[in-house]
Amino acid sequence: MAITYRSNPLLKTIIKDTDWKGTPVDGQGRFMNLGQPYVTNFWEVLRWKMKTNPFEQEKRTAAWQPEVYTDDTWLDGEDDLLVWLGHACFYIRIGGIRLLTDPVLGNIPFFPRRSVLPVNPGRIRDLDYLLLSHDHRDHCDKASLQLLARNNPSMQYLSGLGMDALINSITHSANIETAGWYQQFNTDSKPLHITFIPSQHWSKRGVFDTNKRLWGGFVIEAKDRRICFGGDSGYDGRYKQLQQIYGSFDYALLGIGAYEPRWFMHLIHQSPEEALKALQDLHARYLVPMHYGTFDLADEPLGRPLAELQRVAAQEGLNDRILALSPGKPLYL
Repeated sequence: MAITYRSNPLLKTIIKDTDWKGTPVDGQGRFMNLGQPYVTNFWEVLRWKMKTNPFEQEKRTAAWQPEVYTDDTWLDGEDDLLVWLGHACFYIRIGGIRLLTDPVLGNIPFFPRRSVLPVNPGRIRDLDYLLLSHDHRDHCDKASLQLLARNNPSMQYLSGLGMDALINSITHSANIETAGWYQQFNTDSKPLHITFIPSQHWSKRGVFDTNKRLWGGFVIEAKDRRICFGGDSGYDGRYKQLQQIYGSFDYALLGIGAYEPRWFMHLIHQSPEEALKALQDLHARYLVPMHYGTFDLADEPLGRPLAELQRVAAQEGLNDRILALSPGKPLYL
């Protein structure tokens, strides 16, 4: 199979590895993971759904719900902060610059929201950047993007290669920039750097577009702070590579949910234990867990990822490096 490599020629590539040629693409024009390949398989999905869920009884009886803070007066301030709005959506404000990641502000097809959105979505205004990690509907929601586009007409969209046509079709905005892995977006007009980084995942929006759009995460650097937003990802060696590039991180925003069953999910969603490994690989000061408690996407109960994370962190003496945020409660940086 012939492999080619893609990047945005207008953007800076930050990785210094002389062997780095760009983001790999297979002979069918589909993006490839740096580690293990992943292509959705109908028969594996069917096998998963036909098996008995070992957590079924626990899911029926578990009453866990995250405590949601609905006081959104922090939206009116200027303090540097980070607010988890649920799933993989974070509101980040640094030096007066406002960013939002992977907005899903309501339900998604077949998956009702299980915890309320902590803010009035109409109040999310004056955004500078919207960061989209990939095209899956629990990260790239049409209704949410349309609402935000109406209320933030000058906002810039940052995402992976191939995402521009999809974003434009939803928002009718031309203010879109896409990057390959390890490429830095053009934010010269603002005092910050944002880089698109690899993740171990996949993409699909329709019937024939599997892996035609690039997936990934983001590194955000501003005011001597460094934040890693991991996107959706299985665990692999790229965290160590990111540490070699950046040295360390202040905050690692990493997924811990939708990880069961492991035989099916391990390539695309890391477990809580693997998220702790990623925390240490990144030399990050704090782990901020995400991708749990909002949508019921996998076998495990909604509260199990956080409980498992806290259990393993206690065993390994990492409790003080876990910042488990309640939706809507700001973390001042």
